[in-house]
Amino acid sequence: MSIHGKTFVTKAKHMLHGGDYNPDQWLDRPDILADDLHLMKLSHSNTFSVGIFAWSTLEPKEGVYHFEWLDDIFENIHKIGGNIILATPSGARPAWLSQKYPEVLRVDENRVKQLHGGRHNHCFTSEVYRKKTQQINRLLAKRYGNHPALLMWHISNEYSGECHCEKCQEAFRDWLKSTYNNDLDALNKAWWTSFWSHTYTDWSQIESPSPIGEKGVHGLNLDWRRFVTDQTISFFENEIVPLKELTPEIPITTNFMADTFDLIPFQALDYSKFAKHLDVISWDAYPAWHNDWESTADLAMKVGFINDLYRSLKQQPFLLMESTPSKVNWHDVNKAKRPGMHLLSSMQMIAHGSDSILYFQWRKSRGSSEKFHGAVVDHDNSPNNRVFQDVSEVGGTLEKLAPVVGTNRTSEVAILFDWENHWALGDAQGFGMKSKRYPQTLQQHYRTFWERDIPVDVITKEQNFSAYRLLIVPMLYLASEETIARLKSYVAHGGTLVMTYISGIVNEHDLTYTGGWPKDLQDIFGMRPLETDTLYPSDRNYVTYQDKTYPIKDYATIIELESAQAEGFYKEDFYAKLPAVTSHSYKGGKAYYIGARLDDEFHRDFYSRLMTDLSLTSVLPVNHGPGVSVQARRDTVTDYVFVMNFTEEKQTVTIQSEVQDLVTKENVPAEFTLKPYEVKILVYSKSNK
Repeated sequence: MSIHGKTFVTKAKHMLHGGDYNPDQWLDRPDILADDLHLMKLSHSNTFSVGIFAWSTLEPKEGVYHFEWLDDIFENIHKIGGNIILATPSGARPAWLSQKYPEVLRVDENRVKQLHGGRHNHCFTSEVYRKKTQQINRLLAKRYGNHPALLMWHISNEYSGECHCEKCQEAFRDWLKSTYNNDLDALNKAWWTSFWSHTYTDWSQIESPSPIGEKGVHGLNLDWRRFVTDQTISFFENEIVPLKELTPEIPITTNFMADTFDLIPFQALDYSKFAKHLDVISWDAYPAWHNDWESTADLAMKVGFINDLYRSLKQQPFLLMESTPSKVNWHDVNKAKRPGMHLLSSMQMIAHGSDSILYFQWRKSRGSSEKFHGAVVDHDNSPNNRVFQDVSEVGGTLEKLAPVVGTNRTSEVAILFDWENHWALGDAQGFGMKSKRYPQTLQQHYRTFWERDIPVDVITKEQNFSAYRLLIVPMLYLASEETIARLKSYVAHGGTLVMTYISGIVNEHDLTYTGGWPKDLQDIFGMRPLETDTLYPSDRNYVTYQDKTYPIKDYATIIELESAQAEGFYKEDFYAKLPAVTSHSYKGGKAYYIGARLDDEFHRDFYSRLMTDLSLTSVLPVNHGPGVSVQARRDTVTDYVFVMNFTEEKQTVTIQSEVQDLVTKENVPAEFTLKPYEVKILVYSKSNK
């Protein structure tokens, strides 16, 4: 629902605060459940995800249901003014189901059938499991669909993994028949199966990739990953049938993920496809704050990138479905958040578009693998410890941010991220095996804009390019003719495009383009990349650009000019003095090609020039030092500006406009100091501009 430039993704008009609540673990402790209600109010929490792994409690035996405890939870949370995000329980099935219906158990890529246990270990193709999940979901929808506390459906949990059982093999073959119009010759051509005598003469010969079978046919690998995404979505769509039928007005989400250590998008599923089937995007963020391999600001930049990707998938606010109030239990080193970091990291999520701060978990478990994972309520059951107090501070702050709910971010700059491109690059064996680092490369291009407080959308290849004045497409190795045509149209109609080394090499089947670089790309860029040199870490070479010299790392593309202008040149090796950076005017727009992997200093200088040329500015000019990030959300009349200090030192900030502190309601002086990890939220009326 959109009102006054705001998009409300749930019926709530306030920030959601709370998290995963597992009362099914405490049904024999009514005193604990009573304490929970008291502590929820003390922590300013208002929203709880319930039932995520509760199947064995809801249905302890087949056809025997126990909903009374959940009835009580709904009523008690409703009485304190809270909301419930009700989960479907398919993420971890009960033991009786595995025992009676062993077909629901996954088979791994080595063709070994898995035992019951863990979670996210079910076959997405199993008709039995699809029937059983739909059955329990229908009962939940009938019982709770009209309850006033129900805010949203949380479908399963962190979908992931794949199954290689015979049912999945048959489903894969059916998917291939549909994809290739039942033409096996077309599949053989697309996969280049004449290589190593891999030609298929019958559909039944096709097996999913396996270390004990075939893993070297890149077209097979790529299509299998596409199938896994589509089959996961198919399972999801089956789960929500009764929910859409009985509760069409209740929004649906499932929680996306990111790789914690590199802080890159989760790679096992193509979320650009999955997003189309969700009403609201949500994700689980667990950055390793205070680690010893990067600065706090570097990590914050990466978090911003993921936020901007997931927000851009639907161009509306998202939800932070899981986070930790302090530490987790599965990093190599489980370090506690330092004082101030919980509020700062929470406000960063809000600044980039979240309308919630939700946690895993509300209360720590007593046993099993997550008994030491961070939680709002610790084993001491006390509201007086530091973590509970930090959570309460965040909750109190969120209560003052109701005007921000539903606001979005406007961007004139986009960076293109593509899951299929990452998969294909992972198979490519002609470059550095460990130095490709596609998502990390995108984050390096994102960095300068984050440092300069210029908002960026991280978009996918299906989205609208024309909405942006600057489009950056690093390492677009897999580029279909359709995508290339859209890039050409974007530049022709006035857009500015930046592309880099290792782009435009293969089509959507991971087949190289014959005859060199595609003609449309040559037209756009006015040049041709002839050869890509892969460098050892000890190799040294440099690029001169705008009278400065920058070191090269990993890759250097040798370029032949046609109608482009050389902007930078190599200094060393057999391609010394040849172009390394080019520009080219094409019809109404302009295209730049960066032929080498260059450092942050080059990116700052290069993109600063484009910012000037394109008049790209931050929403609210704020002067500050490195490590301070300024991000804004907007409605039709007001900018909400988050000024965040991601350093361990005091930072002086100056601002020329008249602004007010949203939390304290006080006017903000032209110059102020941020303490380490401090954040200020400013209100700026557009009428002041």
